[in-house]
Amino acid sequence: MQLAVEAVTLALADAGIEPRDVDGISTYSMDNNLETEVFRNIGGKDLKFFGRVEYGGGGACAPLQQASMAIQCGVADVVVCYRAMNERSEYRFGQPLTFQSSKILDVLMGLSVSQGLQTAAANLAIGVRRYMHETGATESDLAQIALTDRHHAATNPAAFFYEKPITLEEHQASRMVADPFRLFDCCQESDGAVAVVLVSLERARTLRQEPVAVSAAAQGAPRGTVLISNFYEGDITLHTESELVAKQLYAQSRLTANDIDVAIFYDHFGPTVLPMIEAYGFCQRGEAKDFVKGGNIRKGGTLPINTHGGQLGEAYIHGMNGVAEAVRQIRGTAVNQVNDVNHVLVTAGSGVPTSGAILSKC
Repeated sequence: MQLAVEAVTLALADAGIEPRDVDGISTYSMDNNLETEVFRNIGGKDLKFFGRVEYGGGGACAPLQQASMAIQCGVADVVVCYRAMNERSEYRFGQPLTFQSSKILDVLMGLSVSQGLQTAAANLAIGVRRYMHETGATESDLAQIALTDRHHAATNPAAFFYEKPITLEEHQASRMVADPFRLFDCCQESDGAVAVVLVSLERARTLRQEPVAVSAAAQGAPRGTVLISNFYEGDITLHTESELVAKQLYAQSRLTANDIDVAIFYDHFGPTVLPMIEAYGFCQRGEAKDFVKGGNIRKGGTLPINTHGGQLGEAYIHGMNGVAEAVRQIRGTAVNQVNDVNHVLVTAGSGVPTSGAILSKC
């Protein structure tokens, strides 16, 4: 709660909005801080809208959609989206999966857990291993995401791995966690919090900071997708849910992949980013293994990704720190600032019911 309140009050101060003006709050599942308690602790007055999206990290961009709809519909005027967690010091996401809130989930996940797929890493590794089989991608190709994240984190003073880049040799020497995921492919377990404030565009233009527009926000859950897997889908290579979100984002914003200047990909496990790069239209299926090479996804490349260091290099705040980095890139205040940024794509978890957003310069 302390982290949540600190992040929310700092975000409000950054915008120049008083806590008493907040009338909406949106977050997503696995946050232990009740919306009403966060609201009370920041000094809020009247809460008119509150919502929580399910599916953990897959919901990381969905609060932006919920907040935007609430504001557009006139339900609320100032909506705060937040994520706060004590994952490093308290609840460890990397532990074997347990479900207590849904008997249906117990049954669905029990079918894979009973086969030894007890962690998020094990479940998603199946899809990536299939992806490697279909595309010919190698472990060295998959490692490019971790290398890029750590390269960007090395120049980010806020990152856990500040000044600690890694080489391909160091990556390949790290222990195997769930084949093909090595230790350096797996996100961190972090204590931290992030909050963003949404208002109407008209109001944003009167506030302290240069406004950043939510050009599009969407969710996606193909019929074969369940929590942390898409084993019921005909294609288990982690494309389908991202393709569904991408189609909506580009239709809403009237943009294409060619218009995106920076991409913030949800990198709970680095290799899952390769099928996402393809699903969001930056290259054709099977081509990401070549797309990620030669510095193409680093600052200065054709598509810089995870310029803050991502969840592998900066911190794992369940995807919300990627939203904050997108805002900084649009504002021009990022540590690894890319030149002339107009549109940033942000994605949430893969292999789960997911979400995404495009943030743009006004």
